[in-house]
Amino acid sequence: MYAYIKGLVADVSVDHAVIEAAGVGYEIFCSSLTLKTLLTGNQAKLYTHLHLADGVQALYGFADPEEREMFRKLIGVTRVGPKLAIAVLSVLTPSDIRAAIVTDNPAAFDRVSGMGKKTAQRVILELQSLVKGEAVSLKPSANAPSVQDIRTEAVAALTSLGYDGLSASRAVAAVKEADSVEDLITKALRSMAKG
Repeated sequence: MYAYIKGLVADVSVDHAVIEAAGVGYEIFCSSLTLKTLLTGNQAKLYTHLHLADGVQALYGFADPEEREMFRKLIGVTRVGPKLAIAVLSVLTPSDIRAAIVTDNPAAFDRVSGMGKKTAQRVILELQSLVKGEAVSLKPSANAPSVQDIRTEAVAALTSLGYDGLSASRAVAAVKEADSVEDLITKALRSMAKG
């Protein structure tokens, strides 16, 4: 119904902002990452999603269309409502979520308030089709494990070395080509050392 709302930021709260557009103040629920981009008194443009459930309407706003698209994918997951989806996007960027899915790493969602391990696993399972085509390019061999298994093994190795799940997922997902799981881990470690 509303593609975006552009106007003056009238108020920024803990979980929402009020954007005044054409004399109307729209209460728009946002992730904390989006709220950090808004300053009271400045102009802003938020890409929106109108959510209707049980007779209640709520407007959700996002800094960019990519964040809105990830929100829509998250609320499509069983038992993930808009509040939990906003909580996820308050901690993880859309690229962080993709990295967690690609690497099959539910630990990346550990810092999300209200999300348990089973829900994180469900998000990864139900959104795997989201990241098709983003898989790492590994040279195939006859009895080689799948790319997903290799990524999962690499993330597990990095977390056993003491890296947190989110950092490990990001580093592994950033590697586009590797000859083996060892090569993938080495390249991921190099990218983490640079960053």
